Amino acid sequence: MARRPKQPDPPTGAAHLVGLVRSVVPPLNPAGRPFVLVPAVLAVLGRRSPALRRTATVAALACAAFFREPARVAPQRPGLVVAPADGVVALQDTAVPPAELGLGSAPVPRVSVFLSVLDVHVQRSPVGGTVSRVVHTPGTFLSADLPAASTDNERTCVLLRTDDGQEVGVVQIAGLIARRIVCHLAEGDRTERGATYGLIRFGSRVDTYLPVGSRVLVDVGQRMVGAETVLAELP
Repeated sequence: MARRPKQPDPPTGAAHLVGLVRSVVPPLNPAGRPFVLVPAVLAVLGRRSPALRRTATVAALACAAFFREPARVAPQRPGLVVAPADGVVALQDTAVPPAELGLGSAPVPRVSVFLSVLDVHVQRSPVGGTVSRVVHTPGTFLSADLPAASTDNERTCVLLRTDDGQEVGVVQIAGLIARRIVCHLAEGDRTERGATYGLIRFGSRVDTYLPVGSRVLVDVGQRMVGAETVLAELP
């Protein structure tokens, strides 16, 4: 009779505690490390000043929470578009895409997700495919939940082409407090549905422009889970 392979012993002690923490506490996006490290160092150096230590500790924990990047599993059925960010649907309408996307001047379906300072702030690719265009446009810093923010605010537009030729635009929009957009994609890159591709610091909005004929599956006020909530079905 063949012997069953011996199963490894479960971790104990410190290893078990570390594994438990990793399973509960989301990892930190690399872009947030300086924002966490600086107040953490101040908390250590200010151990003789309780007020400084408390303030720096709170700041470090707040930044760690803001820049968290929880693991997500995107649905794999072909033709789906997933939410590019956590937050609440602020707009679900048709609109002319920003000229930078190169999608023409006719209105197309648009879904806007507003991110509060409490939401996860990394952005996820709504579809898998090839990056056709990446354009950063300077602008104002209106409140991100206003309709005019789509055209007036500072933004970074990314055009994605799926393997079957569908084009989906996703736009990171800076908000009233957010002043820094980070995008890791470049023209010609390949990306997978649900993969993290950037973030916006401290409050923002993300617009998704869909091909005409797409079936939008969300409505205003609905809460999104980036990479996991199905936003729409492509034609």
